[in-house]
Amino acid sequence: MNTLFLSDLHLEDRRPEVAGWLWTFLDGPAREADAVYILGDLFEYWIGDDAVPPLAVELARRTAALVDRGIPFYFQHGNRDFLLSVDFAKRSGMQLLPEAVVADLYGTPTLLMHGDSLCTDDIEYQAFRRQSRDPAWQTVILSKSVDERIAIARGARDASAQHKGGSNMSIMDVNESAVERAFTEHGVNRLIHGHTHRPAVHRHALPGGATATRYVLADWYERGSYLEVSPDGVRSVEVEP
Repeated sequence: MNTLFLSDLHLEDRRPEVAGWLWTFLDGPAREADAVYILGDLFEYWIGDDAVPPLAVELARRTAALVDRGIPFYFQHGNRDFLLSVDFAKRSGMQLLPEAVVADLYGTPTLLMHGDSLCTDDIEYQAFRRQSRDPAWQTVILSKSVDERIAIARGARDASAQHKGGSNMSIMDVNESAVERAFTEHGVNRLIHGHTHRPAVHRHALPGGATATRYVLADWYERGSYLEVSPDGVRSVEVEP
């Protein structure tokens, strides 16, 4: 018995090795899992369900086949693929999750997030995040042509890279107070998230003397990996090349 978690794959045509790692994962570990959770940034960018790239078509075929075998797939939006919607979810068999959800993992309630909402010190990014989640803003973007949306997505990606290059790296990580609030508000002692590209296991002291554990998922820039949660514990596993 195990449940698998991955995030920050940033799938795109110019990085075919990532798709190769993902197909290996779907053909192997995912086939034996109780469930698979993708916690955001599956794609480098997503411009709408009406403009599905070839890699996403193949991904949808593979995940739908696994769902047909009885393996649930869950998807949580990231900061790159927040426009992914119900049409593609239906096509791929994936179930869309809210931005924060508690899952019972073998008796341990666990908070699942992409993680970007925890990076509250990055004021500029949080302003963009609020705008990009606004349904009215999304409607305006989706009304544009595919070429226009691609240009906007690439421009946003370039702007993000410049922002990271010109900012103190500490503001790109989670804010400790935001993490503690998340634990307290959801009444859990375990959190799994991605986004920061800083895989690690963190211990947090909570008010009242409780201790909580935060697992940060790895990105897929250098290799593929996932977090395996089972009744025996939690471990990080690399995808065999």
